Amino acid sequence: MTLTPIFDPQVRGRVMRVAAFMSGSGTNVIRLLEREKELEREPGGSPFKIIFIFSDRSDGVSAGEKIALDTGIPYFSYDIRKFYRMKGLKRSALNPEGMAAREEFDSIASRLIRAFDIDIIALAGYMSYLTLNRCVNVHPGDLSILTPDGRRKYVGDHAVADAIANGETSLRASTIWTDAGVDTGPLLMVSNPLKVELPFPLPDLLKDRKAFEKVVDLHQKRLKKIGDWKIFPLTVEMISKGRFSLDENNNVYVDGHPAPKGYRLEK
Repeated sequence: MTLTPIFDPQVRGRVMRVAAFMSGSGTNVIRLLEREKELEREPGGSPFKIIFIFSDRSDGVSAGEKIALDTGIPYFSYDIRKFYRMKGLKRSALNPEGMAAREEFDSIASRLIRAFDIDIIALAGYMSYLTLNRCVNVHPGDLSILTPDGRRKYVGDHAVADAIANGETSLRASTIWTDAGVDTGPLLMVSNPLKVELPFPLPDLLKDRKAFEKVVDLHQKRLKKIGDWKIFPLTVEMISKGRFSLDENNNVYVDGHPAPKGYRLEK
C-alpha cells in the first residue's frame, strides 16, 4: 500500500498555492482568508496562500470582486450563464454536447491554474459542475451516513431538508476531495453536530410546507456557521501541512492513520 499526500510541503518546498472558486456571497472565502491571516501571525507563517479568486458569475451576484478589492488578491470572472446561452444549451445538460461545453468553459480556469502554479482549488460556494481536478469542497451534510446499499444518504442541494425530513436529530457539514460524481469524493472532514430543533412534531411540520422551509433555512444558516466556516479552512490548512493522504483506492488517511469516516470534530 502506498500513501500519497494530497499536498506534500517537503516535496514542493514552499507553501501550498490555493485558488478560491466562488459563485455567491463568498463567506467561505472570507473565512479561509481570515485563517490565512491568523496563521501568518504564528511562527513559520501560513502553510497556504490564496493566489487568486475565480467566479462563474459576472452579474453582480458574486461578491468576489469586492473580496478581491478588499484583500488585494487577483480576481477573475467568467459568467457561465452567458456562456451557456451563447452555446444555446441548458446548464444542466450532462449529455456529450453539454459536457464538451462544460470542459470548454473550464479550460479558461484551467489555464489560470497552470499560469499561477496552483496546487489545489478551494470550492468556496462554487455552484457549477466542474471538470477540473484537485478540488476540495464543503457540503452541508454528514457524508459518512450511508443508505443500506452503501451510497451516501445526504447528497445534493437538499441535504439539510432531507436530513430533517428523515428525522435526523443532528446535522453535520463535510469536506471532500472531489471526483467526477456529485458529493462522492473521498471524505476528508466532518464537523461538530448541530442539534435539530423543531417548532412542533415532525409529522405536523412536514404537512406545512412554508413552516418546514423556514426550519430548513434556519438550520442551513446555523450549520454554515458551526460547520462550513470551521471545517473548510481547517481542511485546507491540514492539506497544506501534508496531513491528508490517499491510498491507491482513494481511501483517506490522516497523519498516516486510516479515516474511513473522515477526520471528525467532536465537542
